[in-house]
Amino acid sequence: MPKLGMEPIRREALVQATIAEIGDAGSLDVTVSRIARRAGVSAALAHHYFGGKEQIFLAAMRHILAQYGAGVRLALAGARTPRARLDAVIAAGFSPENFDEATIGAWLNFYVQARVVPEAGRLLRVYQRRLRSNLVHDLRPLVGDAAPDVAETLAALIDGIYIRAALGEGLPDGAAATARVARVLDRLLETGE
Repeated sequence: MPKLGMEPIRREALVQATIAEIGDAGSLDVTVSRIARRAGVSAALAHHYFGGKEQIFLAAMRHILAQYGAGVRLALAGARTPRARLDAVIAAGFSPENFDEATIGAWLNFYVQARVVPEAGRLLRVYQRRLRSNLVHDLRPLVGDAAPDVAETLAALIDGIYIRAALGEGLPDGAAATARVARVLDRLLETGE
């Protein structure tokens, strides 16, 4: 008989284990058994809760996106000017909870999954629209009609830094990534493009 109240705890453990396993493997080439073992549950229970590896991975990405969204909202709460809000959005994306090895590995695989799994593609489009919307909103007072183009450049740079971090060696440096994007933003604001 299952223990009452354990399902949310076990689901969270499976999500965290999925992120960690993908980060360790550097790919989606992990088994539900391996994920379940890391979470301290049986593979049968993992299948019961999620149905399969694809669903566990999607739950992990939803978790990562929710964590990212919460970080952005928290960062924006204290930002008062358009530039401060832009800096907050950028910094939230490279915060320690969003820019660690396991999460970066999950993102790299998420980009690949989004090309072939419709639900992953939908999640990626939601993330991209929200990021673009946040950037455009605060770029408009600074660069006017160029805001959408500048936002696309910044979003591409952010995604590119994640991809390079996933493919590189060594630990990710969120502060350096934030500073790099901020420098590019400074140049874009100077030219108004």
